[in-house]
Amino acid sequence: MYKTKIIANYLPQFHEIPENNRFWGKGYTDWVAVKKSTPLFENHLQPRIPKNKNYYSLDDENVIRWQAKLAKENGIYGFGIYHYWFSSEMQLLQKPAEILLDAKDIDINFMFIWDNGSWKRTWSNVKRGNDWAPEFDNNKSDSNLGDISDNGMLAELKYGNEADWKMHFDYLCKFFKDKRYIKKNNCPMFGFFQPDNDYDTVKKMCDYWNLLAKQNGFNGMCFVSKCNFKNANLDYSFKYEPLSVNTKKEVMISRIQNIKNRYFPKLRIYNYDKVWQKIILDAKNCKNDKQFYGGFVGFDDTPRRGKKAKIILGQTPKKFEKYLRELLEVSDQMNKEYIFLTAWNEWGEGAYLEPDEHDNDNYLKAIKRVTE
Repeated sequence: MYKTKIIANYLPQFHEIPENNRFWGKGYTDWVAVKKSTPLFENHLQPRIPKNKNYYSLDDENVIRWQAKLAKENGIYGFGIYHYWFSSEMQLLQKPAEILLDAKDIDINFMFIWDNGSWKRTWSNVKRGNDWAPEFDNNKSDSNLGDISDNGMLAELKYGNEADWKMHFDYLCKFFKDKRYIKKNNCPMFGFFQPDNDYDTVKKMCDYWNLLAKQNGFNGMCFVSKCNFKNANLDYSFKYEPLSVNTKKEVMISRIQNIKNRYFPKLRIYNYDKVWQKIILDAKNCKNDKQFYGGFVGFDDTPRRGKKAKIILGQTPKKFEKYLRELLEVSDQMNKEYIFLTAWNEWGEGAYLEPDEHDNDNYLKAIKRVTE
């Protein structure tokens, strides 16, 4: 059995909230995009359909209980739950984590990965923003925008000052104190998806949180930042896969492609084997003992991005099992404690472990075989 444990990234965007209704239309969750997706070429596997058409809602404790049981039984150590704290006045999609916290008998480890950026409209020029659902975006003249600013800002990230940082920490601390929360040497692990988004402020906030953590009985915090070409890293870093962009050259190429795609939409097609082989080669060549590696199940974000999507073709459960085993072997030999896997339930990006109508639970069974 490998010492390296698997943390599967977990998306909470599957329950209705007022903000989604206002931003994207009444009843919007990621399932809306998943259901409406259509094939864009011959043999294109869209739409993706969950097993037994289980279009669940994550405000239901029984759903989270089912997910946790399924994950634990098949070799998943824990969930890396995306965290959406925009400011002291605005937090979104926190319900699934709060349900998990309250139901102490749900047997799954977990941690937070803060997607510390703003939400914006597709046409917006706001920097460091996430255009969440381009295929469901509205134009600038949409009357439903209400008080949303002319620059297309939906939810603005505001780090604030020490008082705001303490409010944020106090909210998180009740999770940190849960025995299921993932810790390293009695330090709660907390991820930053965009550490280079005002890194100086992020670093000051982390220093303050370290102090607060010690005051609350911990040895400090363990901060894990997504790898970035600016090397704006914290205690540890993690590779977010697939198609990670980590060098200045890769970032420039990606930006040029994104600009072209805005005006001349074109699918970007990649090969499953080549993407995984690069991941494993990069892991073998990595000299950073503070970096955790990342893997992925599949990828196809046409539900969210239509003809502007990235698609990785050629995935099968058998290939996934082979490459995951190789990555775990590399990680284990290098004494890495975790790998981060994309993803448990990123249905809008075709990156999910949950059973579907096409492959049933074969990806989960692959993980079970590998980890046992």
